[in-house]
Amino acid sequence: MRFSLFKGGISLYSKIEPIFLLNHLFMNIQEVISRLEAGNKNFVNDKLDGKLQNSSRRTDLTSGQEPYAIILSCADSRVVPELAFDAGLGELFVIRVAGNVANNSSIASIEYAVAHLGTTVIVVLGHESCGAVTAAMGGGDNGHNLNHLLSHITPALAASAEGAAVNDVVKKNAELTGQELKNRSSIIRDAVDSGKVKIIPAYYNLGSGAVDWL
Repeated sequence: MRFSLFKGGISLYSKIEPIFLLNHLFMNIQEVISRLEAGNKNFVNDKLDGKLQNSSRRTDLTSGQEPYAIILSCADSRVVPELAFDAGLGELFVIRVAGNVANNSSIASIEYAVAHLGTTVIVVLGHESCGAVTAAMGGGDNGHNLNHLLSHITPALAASAEGAAVNDVVKKNAELTGQELKNRSSIIRDAVDSGKVKIIPAYYNLGSGAVDWL
């Protein structure tokens, strides 16, 4: 459900473009999750609303941002969180890196959104047929930079059953990455432990576009 401002108070709208969207300030964690689920349902059913993408919205956002969810996603071009969750400008704080790994840069970016923007939900979004996970499973020397990135996926390989399919490792990687965010960041850990933030591992299906919570 979305809100728009009007003279004298707050009104709900269904078809009218809002003057300004009040995001997580008026939503608890479960409501944020419900919004993500509803947006993904729209995407799966080819019913994107396309709101909050016009010049008025861009103008509203010049004064700041209030994203209601953080999405740590793979860099894969087939996975676009803003579309997958039917979100407009300023609604999602998206960090994209191959393998949706918890490295220093992605952790620091999430810390910023948690500490300074007050965002309450973190989704670690793995996806079907992830190339980074496939490369990690294949092993070998991929060069210094890619070897370093793939080292973040190694724990998921170790935690998966022998002969596990790539998509099973993808799901395990999303789960372990969520844990790693807590383990490596006191900012994120304190927010989660106090009940102010929830981390949710998830899996994106390429064909259907559906997002499964893990």
